[in-house]
Amino acid sequence: MTQPLPLFDPRLVPVVPDASGEVLAPARAQRLTPSGLRELFANPPTWKPELHRERKFGDRVPAHAAVLLPLVMRDELTLILTQRTTRLSTHSGQIALPGGKLDPEDADATAAALREAHEEIGLMPERVEVLGTLPEYVTGTAFIVTPVVGLVQPGFVLAPNPHEVDDVFEVPLTYLMDPAHHRRHVLDMEGVVREWYSMPYLDGHHERYIWGATAGMLRNFYRLLIA
Repeated sequence: MTQPLPLFDPRLVPVVPDASGEVLAPARAQRLTPSGLRELFANPPTWKPELHRERKFGDRVPAHAAVLLPLVMRDELTLILTQRTTRLSTHSGQIALPGGKLDPEDADATAAALREAHEEIGLMPERVEVLGTLPEYVTGTAFIVTPVVGLVQPGFVLAPNPHEVDDVFEVPLTYLMDPAHHRRHVLDMEGVVREWYSMPYLDGHHERYIWGATAGMLRNFYRLLIA
């Protein structure tokens, strides 16, 4: 039987150096534009995601899910993220990308990501220009997640679902795609070693602690952008 994950505060887990010793640069400015991203997904380079699967905890039956990386076309691209409520059964209270499980009526992962973004935060699907998907990412809670990347026309009005979302905010894509802000953590929990990234972002006087699966998928997005 897979053991459940003990409660812990990820902010208190020390940052460790990248084991590979790679010297990584920020994603190029041209890649961080609508035209640069359209070109990237139209002609994708050869690349490999850095992260595929988290160590499983608990005995949840695997389920397919999708999340949306909604990139708002402001003067510089920003990413919409949510703060999940503490009442949810998985990843409660964490910062996340809008998304959720695939429903039988969803045509594919893209349809699920757009539907979930509409249900969670009120983002209308017609405001999203879907560019493509990233490789699947398997969370420790057994969700097989397809990240869907899309450009969002500004001027929207969001309506977060209070049962799922406590807050919605935006982070500049340049910040998230700079490896100087990517922190690697390793924790030995009763002989089981777990690893993850965090990308803390100071939003005014409030820290947005992005970590775990969300940070892992963003790290993979960074790897695509520098390929």
